[in-house]
Amino acid sequence: MGIGGIVITIINKLATQLNRRDEEPNIEVAHELVNKNDYEGIEEVIQNLFNKDKGIQQDCMKVAYEIGEMKPELISEYALIFIDLLKSRNNRLVWGAMTALCNIALVASETIMDHIELLFSTVKTGSVITVDKGVLTLGKLASVNKQNNERIFPFLLTHLATCRSKEIPQHSESTIIAVTGDNKEQFLAVLKNRETELTAPQLKRVKKVYKILEVD
Repeated sequence: MGIGGIVITIINKLATQLNRRDEEPNIEVAHELVNKNDYEGIEEVIQNLFNKDKGIQQDCMKVAYEIGEMKPELISEYALIFIDLLKSRNNRLVWGAMTALCNIALVASETIMDHIELLFSTVKTGSVITVDKGVLTLGKLASVNKQNNERIFPFLLTHLATCRSKEIPQHSESTIIAVTGDNKEQFLAVLKNRETELTAPQLKRVKKVYKILEVD
């Protein structure tokens, strides 16, 4: 079977092509590609992120980031494609691309860091899911080395100081991976400063962050 046959086979298995409204078929495709280390099949999935059919685009994005969650190195070479899709007008592709970048952040950090300003601007303007995944992506990138940390952590602090109060628990949990001896006090100061805005359940989650850092 040639490449054309593979394209048809993969597309035919996608949720929209099966008239399914759930994501299970796409997850199954991702598992199949990972289990077989099917690089040719993965290449076709990536190519179809630009299919004229939005349903196929979105299905393929789901397949791609599911692959990234299971085995990030299988899609890490496509980091620039996911970065480019952060500029898409299709919000579902934007948050899907950020999810993919989040999943490959630790194995494609150098490539992603070259475009860090785009990630910053996307986090500032993105949808809820985009922002949630973006903050986690930035936390992972900042954890890779000191240079990354010095570039990213000030942005994360500003975000925690200004984001909606209901976002503070999750985003502090996403940022903790990047907390070091050098920035720990700044991180804690920002969270302590916002404690009065938090509900009891939200504060409980933040206090778990303190506990991880061994702070009362």
